[in-house]
Amino acid sequence: MSKVYFYYSAMNAGKSTVLLQASHNYHERGMRTLCFIPAIDTRAGAGVIKSRIGLEVQALPLQPEENLFAHTQAAHATQPVACVLIDEAQFLTRLQVEQCTDIADQLRIPVLCYGLRTDFQAQLFPGSAALLALADDLIELKNICHCGRKATMNLRITADGHGVKEGAQVEIGGNDRYVAMCRRHYKEALARA
Repeated sequence: MSKVYFYYSAMNAGKSTVLLQASHNYHERGMRTLCFIPAIDTRAGAGVIKSRIGLEVQALPLQPEENLFAHTQAAHATQPVACVLIDEAQFLTRLQVEQCTDIADQLRIPVLCYGLRTDFQAQLFPGSAALLALADDLIELKNICHCGRKATMNLRITADGHGVKEGAQVEIGGNDRYVAMCRRHYKEALARA
C-alpha cells in the first residue's frame, strides 16, 4: 500500500535537502519521480526546488486550482512514476491534499510532502492542517534554536531583526525574514516586538 507522508518542521531544518535526496535515491535506481512546488514560492525561480546547501531540481509549479491527481495520472500514463515529491506543502489547498491521498490510494504511488507546520503566528497553514489530518505518516524533521533546544516556531523578523506579530499569513522569504526558535525564545521575541 502506498502512503502519503508529511515531513514537517520549522524553517531551515533541511526539508528541501531531504526531498532532493529522496528524489536522487529513486533516480539512482532507475525510477522516475515527479516533483511539485507551489507556484507562489519563486525564491529559487519559477518551478525550482532548491536547498540552502545549493542542490536543486526542476519541478512543476503548481497553482492552487490545479489538480495534482490529474497531473500525476497523465505523467504516469506516459512513463511510470515511482514517487511524487512536493516541497512547500503548507501552500497546498485541502483539495490538493485530498488529491495526494487519491494518488497513493488509486494510483498506488507514494506521495512525500515537505513543509512547515505553522506560520509566524503559530497558526496552521491550510495545507499543513489537511496533511496533519490525512497523511498516513507524520515525520518531524528537527532544527535547533540558538539556545540549543529544538526549534518548533517560525519568528518573522524585520530587516533589523525584531520580531513581527501581525501581517499576512504568507510572506515568502528565507533567513532574511524568518528565524527558527524554541517556543520560549519565540515568545520572548514577540514580547519585545
